[in-house]
Amino acid sequence: MTVVTAPLAGRVIPLADIGDPVFSRGLVGPGVAIDPARAPGVAVAPVDGTVAWTRPHAVVIVDGAGRGVLTHLGIDTVELAGEGFELLVGKGEMVTRGQPLIGWDPVGVEAAGKSAVCVVVMLAAEVIGQDQELAGVCEGADVTPGDSLFVWA
Repeated sequence: MTVVTAPLAGRVIPLADIGDPVFSRGLVGPGVAIDPARAPGVAVAPVDGTVAWTRPHAVVIVDGAGRGVLTHLGIDTVELAGEGFELLVGKGEMVTRGQPLIGWDPVGVEAAGKSAVCVVVMLAAEVIGQDQELAGVCEGADVTPGDSLFVWA
C-alpha cells in the first residue's frame, strides 16, 4: 500500500474535470489533480523513493514497491521548455516525502497561456501487473503539502 500526499497547496479536483484528454481519461494512470494556490512555491515529493524521470515541469518517483508516481506541474507546460521551473532533484536521487522537487510560479504558467492545474497520478500500473485501486481519494478538499491525496491499495 502506498500513501500519496499532496506535493503543493490547492484544491483537489477529479482528473475528469481538467480538460486534458490524456490525463482526464486516465491514459497515464489514475489519480487526482490539484488547482494550486496562486503564489510562487515548491512542489514536494508525494512519496519516498527514487527519482526515475525528470523534466523541468514533472518528476516520476518510484517507491519501494516499484510503483511510479508522476507529479506534473501544469497542463501542456512541456511547451514552456523549462521556463518558469527550477528542477531541484536529479534522476537516480533518493527522495523523502516532503522533499522539494521543483520550484515554480503558477501565475507565470498562466501568464504564458497554460493551465496551472497539477496532476498527481499512479503510472500505468496495469502495464507492470499492479493493482490500480485508489482508496481515500480526497476530491474537493483543500490540501497543503503533505496532506493525504489517496492510497494506492
